[in-house]
Amino acid sequence: MNVSVNRLMAGCILAEDVFSMTNRPIITSKTVLTDEHINLLKAFQIEKIEIENTQIDGNFLDVLKEEDSAGLKKKEESFFDKFLLAVNQYKKEFRSWQYGVPLNIPAVRTIMLPLLEDLEQYSKEVFSLYHLSNKKEYIYQHSVAVGVISALIAKKMDYSKGEIVQIAMAGCLSDAGMSKIPSNLITKEEPLTEEEFEEVKRHTSYSLQMLPEHALLKKETRLAILQHHERLDGSGYPLGNEDNKIHPYAKVIAVSDTFHAMTSQRLYRSKQSPFKVLEKMQQDYFGKFDHVVLQALSSSIIQYTIGSTVKLSNGQRAEVLFIEGKSATRPLVKIAEDGMMLDLEKNRHLYIDEILHYS
Repeated sequence: MNVSVNRLMAGCILAEDVFSMTNRPIITSKTVLTDEHINLLKAFQIEKIEIENTQIDGNFLDVLKEEDSAGLKKKEESFFDKFLLAVNQYKKEFRSWQYGVPLNIPAVRTIMLPLLEDLEQYSKEVFSLYHLSNKKEYIYQHSVAVGVISALIAKKMDYSKGEIVQIAMAGCLSDAGMSKIPSNLITKEEPLTEEEFEEVKRHTSYSLQMLPEHALLKKETRLAILQHHERLDGSGYPLGNEDNKIHPYAKVIAVSDTFHAMTSQRLYRSKQSPFKVLEKMQQDYFGKFDHVVLQALSSSIIQYTIGSTVKLSNGQRAEVLFIEGKSATRPLVKIAEDGMMLDLEKNRHLYIDEILHYS
């Protein structure tokens, strides 16, 4: 949607990079605009920009529309619009649970199903969701995102269509029990005390207790919801189960849950690149997550080939020249600005932020 800068409001989502007189964007695509961003655009005398049709809170921005209806219809069907709408719907369900309304399994399934259509073709968008992360909306965004990422991993692992839906439901409902945690703990900006963390850890049991008996939710799905914070080495919770006692669905959700949490903007932590997070999960957390699940996540993220264009953590654009199998997250690249070749394996302070164009 092409919109005049003078008509922008905080919460709009940038659809394309904004450039001025430099080779690097002054604001990058998928940034959730604040008043400061809008003032910056005015200072650079930017007149119009492209924004998504949906605001960060899930509300549709029809009032700002400045393009023909055919173009608008095409954008209405984008994955980001579907995601933000789903988050808004989930938010309403979550708030009703906080007031004691019983959990409605069909309603949650209805929220998730549109996001599972043609899922693999949206893999780039799925792993760009971290750009939309918002401190205030995190608890709602996280549940929907975990469901979607879990489904994508399950598809990579050749689960059946029915199992993929069950895994997506388990991912989405895994944090339903957070609605029973005191609100001041959910919104606390400082690290939790040990006592507070013990209370938050009870959300897995609360989630299980909230689930009504329903044909749309299988027993193994319920078990996965309870176990999604268990770890293969027995260091997880609530029961400290080890590898062979953890259901395969739970192993998928454990990876999705951790991945999205680490890539998101949190009240007490900044968002991180999916490529950087993937490296941490493979190396720093070795032995905690299922290797096959991590490999499925990795193959979903690292889809670039030689010739693809990526954006680095310092904002520079680069072309992928060579990919080493053991260090696929750190290829040899050529910087677009000056043609300099850079080996990311040897320059560990830099990493890929996102893929801009697939070759």
